Amino acid sequence: MTLFVNALTHLDASYWDAKRGLVGASWHVDLTLDGELGEDGMLFDFGEVKPWIKRVIDQGPDHTLLVPTKAPGIDVQECAEGLCIKASLPWPMEVRAPRQAFTLLPWTEITPERLGEYISEQLMKRPPPRVTRIGISLAEERIEGAGYTYSHGLKQHAGNCQRIAHGHRSRLYVWRDGELDEALAAQWSRGLADIYLADQADVILPDDEFCRVAYTSAQGSFRIKLPRERVMIMPTTSTVENIAKWLAERISMLHGGDIRVQAFEGIGKGAIAQASQPRDD
Repeated sequence: MTLFVNALTHLDASYWDAKRGLVGASWHVDLTLDGELGEDGMLFDFGEVKPWIKRVIDQGPDHTLLVPTKAPGIDVQECAEGLCIKASLPWPMEVRAPRQAFTLLPWTEITPERLGEYISEQLMKRPPPRVTRIGISLAEERIEGAGYTYSHGLKQHAGNCQRIAHGHRSRLYVWRDGELDEALAAQWSRGLADIYLADQADVILPDDEFCRVAYTSAQGSFRIKLPRERVMIMPTTSTVENIAKWLAERISMLHGGDIRVQAFEGIGKGAIAQASQPRDD
């Protein structure tokens, strides 16, 4: 007997890629359970499935930096903060953070297929009674229009969002003077592709080559160093509310008109903001 639950939860993280660099990601999590029926006619209570799986994912890879430790140019060392991850390809990066901010995987690259298998293996270490196999599948949300990928950290967040290098893959909609402007949304999505969003208050002496971000939060001390062109510095912390507001204000300032922005944070959630400036045309 197989029990399935589609779109059981979402997984948001960032991962290092030897071709793209630091990539924000969001995946649907689908589940299958194989086993024998009990006397109650059930394999596993649906009411217990979601909190159990979600707890394992939340305590594992969710809101972490997924590091393929066998990828070229990756170096992992202990440091005062916990772990220091250095990368050199396709560009240099250094992250220092508590251990729980990372998921170290002995692979050459991160793929959703292999990550799903890894989560399945973790779940099978303590399977529920009568369950003989657990299958986890990860899939990106289908985004037909504009979408953006970013990484960030929220030092004031009470949960795991305070980790300095986690991210999201998100939809972006832009309306100009009441009309959906797909070209404008696509233009700004390209500018946000695989970007790191930093709070100006956390930036330490940016220069022409590198940008350094550092803060201390409830989980410990966090530091990240990236090439300047891979960072977009915001005047506020990079919550989705502030991202939507910041985008609306910048788009209206540069393009004019009544601008409405719907910015997602991963799958199925986000914020809407509006701003207005006179049009030149």
